[in-house]
Amino acid sequence: MECWFTTFPLFKNIELLILVIDKIKNIYITTFIYMCGIVGIYLKNKNLHDKLGLYLSVMLDNMSTRGPDSAGFAIYNNKKINVYKYSLCIPSDYKIKEVEHKLHEKFNDVLIKVISDHFIVSTKITPKKFTKFIKESFTNITIVGYGKSIEIFKQVGNPKEIVKKFNLKKFSGSHAIGHTRMATESAITLDGSHPYSTGEDECLVHNGSLSNHNNLRRILIKKGHKFDSLNDTEVAAGYISNQLSKNKSMSKTLSNCLKNLDGFYTFIAGTNNGFAILRDEIACKPAVIAETKDYVAVASEFQAMAHLPNVNQANIYEPEPGVIYTWGK
Repeated sequence: MECWFTTFPLFKNIELLILVIDKIKNIYITTFIYMCGIVGIYLKNKNLHDKLGLYLSVMLDNMSTRGPDSAGFAIYNNKKINVYKYSLCIPSDYKIKEVEHKLHEKFNDVLIKVISDHFIVSTKITPKKFTKFIKESFTNITIVGYGKSIEIFKQVGNPKEIVKKFNLKKFSGSHAIGHTRMATESAITLDGSHPYSTGEDECLVHNGSLSNHNNLRRILIKKGHKFDSLNDTEVAAGYISNQLSKNKSMSKTLSNCLKNLDGFYTFIAGTNNGFAILRDEIACKPAVIAETKDYVAVASEFQAMAHLPNVNQANIYEPEPGVIYTWGK
């Protein structure tokens, strides 16, 4: 008796069928099970601000299995300052001293903090003027974020190594979000790494995939928005920035995401005031929240926050589908 596998017209042999099944299995695993890790922590207790980087570093370390290809994080410090901070990633083919010299030559008030291959440039120069100078003077230097509170660091490679590279455990601040990436739809590049920042003191990390990002990208481009990548998360970040620029609250903005962003996703969106989390209404992307009197922690898996102080006494719960949770002002 002849096996039906070999006679079925779509499959000439059993080897082809096995390959197809394996491909489907891999798509399922990367789409619904692993596919990136997201983390966030908001410190209610100001006495813990010096430990923000320490807490976040272990959270990212513990999410490295979900996203081994790249990692990044945004640190917020709510100390009031009257200058902008620009986060720059400097490619290896640039000489650090030469870049510093050009910045000092152009802007008199510049202060530069060098952390590995990133600069944090502090100046009163407006974003429009500073961005124009960087793009005209340095072809491959990337502005990964700017604002008066935020500092962003991201790079390709193993998340544990990136945490060490930027010495994350030494950072302080009020709140932070981070991401470990498993590249499924675009190349492993800096442009594909999270967080994405498309507005002043704004950033977004995302686990999931959007199906209508190309149409939404075209709409936002017509409204004057510019994109540096083909990544769907940058489009979501641009949409959120566009909504916030219309004086909409974060809650209202994320509510509109549910109406206008198609696909499956868990977002953590940050501003200088705090952050928010949203899962789409199907909620196939995991998330867990742990809240105590001292902090709120958010992650794709509980193991990311297992090291946090008194986490066993925390209120631990899974965010409901389509419900917006916010912390901060």
